[in-house]
Amino acid sequence: MKKRISLFLVALLMVAMALTGCGGAGQSNESAEPPASEGGGFAADATIGVALPWLGTQNWAEADEMFKTELEAAGFKAIVQHADNKVPQQQQQIESMIQNGAKVIVVGPVDGSQLGAVLEEAEAAGIYIIGYDRLIENTTGINGVVQFGSIKTGELQGQALLDGLAANKGKGPYNIELFGGGPADPNAPNFFKGAMSVLQPKIDDGTLVVVSGQTDFTQCATMDWDNSKAQARMDSLLSGFYADKEIHGVLSPNDGIARAIITASEQAGQKIPVVSGLDAENESVKWVWSGRQYSTVAKPTDVLVGKTMEIIKSLQAGNGMPTPDTTVNNGKKDVGVYELPPLVVTKENAKEAFANDPGRMELLQ
Repeated sequence: MKKRISLFLVALLMVAMALTGCGGAGQSNESAEPPASEGGGFAADATIGVALPWLGTQNWAEADEMFKTELEAAGFKAIVQHADNKVPQQQQQIESMIQNGAKVIVVGPVDGSQLGAVLEEAEAAGIYIIGYDRLIENTTGINGVVQFGSIKTGELQGQALLDGLAANKGKGPYNIELFGGGPADPNAPNFFKGAMSVLQPKIDDGTLVVVSGQTDFTQCATMDWDNSKAQARMDSLLSGFYADKEIHGVLSPNDGIARAIITASEQAGQKIPVVSGLDAENESVKWVWSGRQYSTVAKPTDVLVGKTMEIIKSLQAGNGMPTPDTTVNNGKKDVGVYELPPLVVTKENAKEAFANDPGRMELLQ
């Protein structure tokens, strides 16, 4: 009897050991999604989410179409949405992408500081998060950001303003005003900072005169990148400070605001000032070519989307995030930045700048 009991206990022990080896933690480790930081690959037909802020400017509308086309051509299931510049809507869209099993979520944030909680939820689910065009701040839920150099973009805008003044407005001093972009966009202060690194020495030595005295980003920012708000501010500046003066130049952070500034100046009876821009929007490309707008800065959407797709394909293949060009601290972690070079465009170099862009070449007539 004792022998039979001992054999029975041994058998129970062997079964328990077998179950421990085959189930529980061992099985979970086999099937669990590898954390994003470990560079695990995923299925070639995986779902990829793209959360864009809005479609209100040409570059975002182009990104919407290009991401749909490129992701589907690569064999992925694409969820591409825009949030109409509303943070809660973008948060909900990202939450839906998580629930739909996205392996990568590309985020052009409405507000770079307001997505921390939902992106950390995505991070915990093993999802890669790639910032697109704008840095995502104050969260660990980001693996890298693809963008054109924002400080460099501002430097180009500031130098273009100086070059345009020298070429078109005779000898200084020059009366100018300064405009910034939307304060919720982390690029906007950097554009302004880069431009002011070029302009401030000329303000200090008297070559440039900011007649209104408004030189801080907070004074010059344009809420929501809203063209109508920019035009209203320009109207106010002209009526308040230029009733008996000519305005020679304006630093503009993008093309839509540039066109608003030029329109306000014409309506006030001013000669068109030298105005900078950004994004090489079709209408502004025409204005640059005709001489109404002095410059824009090209940040080709196809290059930005292409670089993002390159990273997504690396992740899918299990090769992890490629080596970034630089890093920046977002308030919570050092984030790898894949930085692309912007290009200032004036009438003089427009044909060269758009030589590989048939659509914009057609505008140079």
